[in-house]
Amino acid sequence: MKNLFKQYLPYLIGYKRQFIFAIIGMLAVAIGTAGTAQLIKPVLDDIFINKDATMLALMPFLLVGVFTLKGVGQYIQTYYMSYIGLDVVRKLRNNLVKHLTYQDMQFFQTMHTGEILSRVTNDIGRIQNVVTTMIPNLIRESLTIVALTGYVIYESPKLAFYFLIIMPLALLPLSRLAKKMKRYSKLSQESTSDMTARLGEIFSNIEVIKSNSSQELEARKFEKENYNVFTYLLKQVKVNALTSPIMEILGSIAIGVVIYIGGTEVIEGRMTVGAFFAFATALFMLYTPIKRISSLYNQAQDAVVANERMFELLNQKSTINSGEINLKERIDSLSFNKVSLNYEEKIALNEVSVHINRGQSIALVGDSGAGKSSFVNLLVRFYDPSSGKILINKHNSKELTLSSLHQKIAYVTQRIYIFNDTIAHNVAYGQAFNEQKVYEALKKAHALEFIKNLDEGIHTTLTENGNNLSGGQRQRIALARALYKNPDILILDEATSALDNKSEALIQKALDALKDEMITITVAHRLSTIENSDAILVFKEGEIVCSDTHQNLLDKCDEYKKLAKVLI
Repeated sequence: MKNLFKQYLPYLIGYKRQFIFAIIGMLAVAIGTAGTAQLIKPVLDDIFINKDATMLALMPFLLVGVFTLKGVGQYIQTYYMSYIGLDVVRKLRNNLVKHLTYQDMQFFQTMHTGEILSRVTNDIGRIQNVVTTMIPNLIRESLTIVALTGYVIYESPKLAFYFLIIMPLALLPLSRLAKKMKRYSKLSQESTSDMTARLGEIFSNIEVIKSNSSQELEARKFEKENYNVFTYLLKQVKVNALTSPIMEILGSIAIGVVIYIGGTEVIEGRMTVGAFFAFATALFMLYTPIKRISSLYNQAQDAVVANERMFELLNQKSTINSGEINLKERIDSLSFNKVSLNYEEKIALNEVSVHINRGQSIALVGDSGAGKSSFVNLLVRFYDPSSGKILINKHNSKELTLSSLHQKIAYVTQRIYIFNDTIAHNVAYGQAFNEQKVYEALKKAHALEFIKNLDEGIHTTLTENGNNLSGGQRQRIALARALYKNPDILILDEATSALDNKSEALIQKALDALKDEMITITVAHRLSTIENSDAILVFKEGEIVCSDTHQNLLDKCDEYKKLAKVLI
């Protein structure tokens, strides 16, 4: 709890003007609350007992003034603290999402997408409640307690002593409840993450679920996760609900003692009726903020856990770090020098060496898991070699800035990524927008033939994952995006698999025309896409077992002969 306030109070102090106004509002509420109790004394002593007409005429104005002060203070405090809290959470969410986008691919492969989404949405939502509501309420209630405590001590130190001795006894059971609350909050947030992950899996794989009529199976799995969330939330409610009865019982004991002793003071003439009722009113008012703070402390355990989970992500460090050399010149050569890559204990590539020059077209073939994807993943630095070096224009790729490296490489995968934006902005994604360049890239990718039939042309908005296009149309958009960059290295990882033979032949012709301007690396799925390559690298169990032209490999390489039979 202490760490939570240490982490977020500096954020609040960063909003000095808003925070000053909020504090003024809180002070107004505290003073107004204490003033309300003080007005009880003249009402009883001066109006009802002494029958003071002047005080009677003045009292309504005093009451309106006190409650106006309290109301205006409440409004000012609520507005400015909500502004601060919402803005802090906005910045936290921005920082977290940005931080996550820089994490290694390994991170995204080991952590479920649903888990990440839950932490970015659900966990930060719980923290938002703390920053927006709990911290300002805690400050306001603390100021109110200080004001009322000062007043009751001023009015009757003797009576105040009994109340202030009994109420701290509540700390022991409340601290135990807080520990339980924190444990159940952690379990609740973990189960919520599991449920979100399950939900994401269902909707991501809806085609498989429907084609196998497995809706009931998935519903049962989801019901289990959903029930776990229900169970832990109910336990939180149970623990939190105990706070109020404990405070009620201890409060009643304290107030009972005060009434007995105070009543004795009045009967024996050592205290006026007005003074006693003013004291009693302040005491009742003091009980309310103490009760609220105890409840806030309990509820804050939920945010403490959410905060810990969020900072687990923020403290996650990327191992793929940007170098310092800004690659401005064009890429003329690319070399793998005895490059190996291990995924934990699995060897993906084993001392692979290859040299490629600008203008060369290289194809990669091999069985699934042979090392083709690992080869291209190293090139775009999704991973770094476990040993060996990748040289780009004689620069170690690790020494290059990631942004300048990625500016020179276009990578098109079999899985097509489409953003919920216009076709034009999908093509120009990550680059300066130029409409003429968009048309040129789409023309090279043979996508204009279907785009010109759309009502809004290149300004047509694509839905999530480009579901308003066919698979082949999405692949052409992805190819156009790659060509828009005018890359020095073009990687096609089965990037034309959804195209018909005619479209693929046209695109291949366009790529051949651009061949001299770049290095082209193609992960093959059809023989037709690779037979004219300058060299074909044959991968097997992480090694390049053969490397030559199509015809020479057919004559000399048994592994390629076997693969050629299955390449369509």
